[in-house]
Amino acid sequence: MSALCTIKHLCQATRSENKYTKRFFGILLTQTAQKWLFSPFWIVVPNLRKSAVFGLTQPFCTDEKSHAQPKRKAAFGSVGRRIPYRILHLINQEGESLGNMHRAEALKLMDQHGLKLVLLRDNVEPPVYRLMTGQQIHEEQLKRAEKKKSSPKPGVVQKELSFSSAIAKNDLETKTKQIAQWIEKKHHVKVTIRQAKGSSTDMFTLFDHILETVSEKATYLSKPKVAREGVSTCVLRHMSDKELKEHQKMEIKKNSAVKEDENEDLKSKELHQ
Repeated sequence: MSALCTIKHLCQATRSENKYTKRFFGILLTQTAQKWLFSPFWIVVPNLRKSAVFGLTQPFCTDEKSHAQPKRKAAFGSVGRRIPYRILHLINQEGESLGNMHRAEALKLMDQHGLKLVLLRDNVEPPVYRLMTGQQIHEEQLKRAEKKKSSPKPGVVQKELSFSSAIAKNDLETKTKQIAQWIEKKHHVKVTIRQAKGSSTDMFTLFDHILETVSEKATYLSKPKVAREGVSTCVLRHMSDKELKEHQKMEIKKNSAVKEDENEDLKSKELHQ
């Protein structure tokens, strides 16, 4: 009798264990796998009465992909002796092509002439390098900085005006009013002046005259410079709040100094009368 009771309890325990096992893996299978990679291994759970139950093992890694940082463009300058490319195209300090050569040969030429090696383009095959003096590198860096400075920033509108140095006075006033309107809207204004044949007007004097007309709110973003023979350019921008305050302070001091001089002149005249 006791043996029958023991067998009965064992059967009940087995049924309960199978029921809990199937419930556990049933829940596991119904769960959605978000951002998980499933293991390729399967667990087979035996069922004494029915067919086998299959379940996925616990995932062990996530599906988060590493985002590579975009490659930053290297600053213009000497690369020293670090050349990752075996073959390169070399340009000498005069801007003449020396053709393709091994990097060891390029370093040899650099040492022989006491020059520096500068990477110009690495998106071509083979990459282009140039031999330059320290002065050439410095001048090129200044040019690039000036170009970057004068380029309009994202979201900033740049207007352009172009006229001859022989422009009539009325036309110049009209152009200046247009510049003032654009400056008021906080646009950048690129002014280009062409030297007219037979004209003795200095282009840089015209630039200063234009700035003086709008000096209450504008200043140079890029100072006047010669773009090419017979053509000069500059870029004007609206002053920042800090610059406006400083400008107003300077104007107040300037006006005060003028008034003091006028008062001194009046006093001196009264004394002489």
